[in-house]
Amino acid sequence: MSQAPRRTVVVLAAGEGKRMRSATPKVLHLLLGRTLLGHVLASSDASGAERTIVVVGHKADQVREHLAEVAPAATPVLQAEQRGTGHAVRMALEAVSDVSGTIVVLNGDVPLLRPETLERLLGEHESQGRGATVLAAEVGDPTGLGRIVRDGAGNLERIVEERDASARERAIREINAGIYAFDSAALREALGKLSTDNEQGEEYLTDVFALLASDGRAVGVCVAPEPETLGCNDRAELARLRALLRDRVNEAWMRSGVSILDPSTTWIDVTVTLAPDAEIDQNTQLLGATHVAAGAIVGPDTTLIDTSVGEGAVVLRTHAIGAEIGPEATVGPFSYLRPGSKLGRKAKVGGFVETKNSELGEGAKVPHLSYVGDATIGAKANVGAGTIVANYDGVRKSRTTIGEAAFIGSDTVLIAPVEVGPGAYIGAGSAIAKEVPAGNLGLTRAQQRNVEGWTARKRPGTTSAAAAEKAAEAAEAAGAADGEAAGE
Repeated sequence: MSQAPRRTVVVLAAGEGKRMRSATPKVLHLLLGRTLLGHVLASSDASGAERTIVVVGHKADQVREHLAEVAPAATPVLQAEQRGTGHAVRMALEAVSDVSGTIVVLNGDVPLLRPETLERLLGEHESQGRGATVLAAEVGDPTGLGRIVRDGAGNLERIVEERDASARERAIREINAGIYAFDSAALREALGKLSTDNEQGEEYLTDVFALLASDGRAVGVCVAPEPETLGCNDRAELARLRALLRDRVNEAWMRSGVSILDPSTTWIDVTVTLAPDAEIDQNTQLLGATHVAAGAIVGPDTTLIDTSVGEGAVVLRTHAIGAEIGPEATVGPFSYLRPGSKLGRKAKVGGFVETKNSELGEGAKVPHLSYVGDATIGAKANVGAGTIVANYDGVRKSRTTIGEAAFIGSDTVLIAPVEVGPGAYIGAGSAIAKEVPAGNLGLTRAQQRNVEGWTARKRPGTTSAAAAEKAAEAAEAAGAADGEAAGE
């Protein structure tokens, strides 16, 4: 049984990306749950490399910090002065001297590269014993990209950057994707021969191919679909990549059994998980570590961030962050679930309701126009419209407990810390600051009194006064009619 070849990945992530016009390094811009660099690292993980080296430069500390979060095993190597891609790879190999076998070099801004395409590149390279292999693509518009120049037999002769290309070479539509496989010994030798005799005065890694070919080493080209080779230089290109990745992600989920009713308005991060028979309606974003279980319906017009949705739940026109929505629960429309919101089976959070750090037991309901913060609501409890849990006194936040099957009347304020016992009732319009024991009625309404003739005296000449006068005249006429009828 043959031994698997040793592999090392080198990711070039030192550039500033001036055309992004951003304070954020280009490779740290996000699309669908990962940075550009994160997508490249995720693709390279499948290569089975023993080591990953990331060349950093512009705002190196930010890139190192990101690497510590997403790829702590990767080795960052500083290219303090950006003197070209060849110089960057040389810095990487000088910093890590024991590299052997195959070296994979990737640009840090090719997020659509599939792991299987990278493996095909490596398989061709290693099976044929080449000194180097480049990943290429045939594109409609090659402007700004390096061209693949082949000899009369169709073999790779060299790679030429557009700024250094002749008119004939600029007409070539086969382009360099910035993704390479090298024999480590051949690469080290060729890097020592690079010159800066070009328009940019830089060491081009692409010049290695011509050097190897002139020394009689086999060099080859592996052709990939165009979208996988697309890089990113500005915000417009980033948006294009984001849309292409959206379509790829959505298609994969639909083919796995998820219903996406309008894929063009549905955005799903690559970190999201969905079960077969989940249904995602239009204008929906599923972000972060969100999970949607089988039979659940999410959307339309919904954003879920780091939120789990149980089997058969329905979530519409809702914004949720860090929430847990239980099986068969219903949320929305126009609900806001903040971190720590946990809904049990068949619980309900209705229209214009906000919850935060609160638990709703099985079958508990908060149907309308309420705020519930730092609260525990028992199973089958009902919280009436307009209820406010006053959890913050300006210094500290306190907790409210509502017992099983308790009933909170509309327009109630629960002033934490407070407890409402199981089966207790709260009269509408109450402000509750003391415990209401199980089975009791809590009530704080003042006695109503009516001030006769107030509108006529205090608001004369208004439409309200006119309406009151009209009603008084109608009542007087009705009374007179009743008197006449009684006299008969």
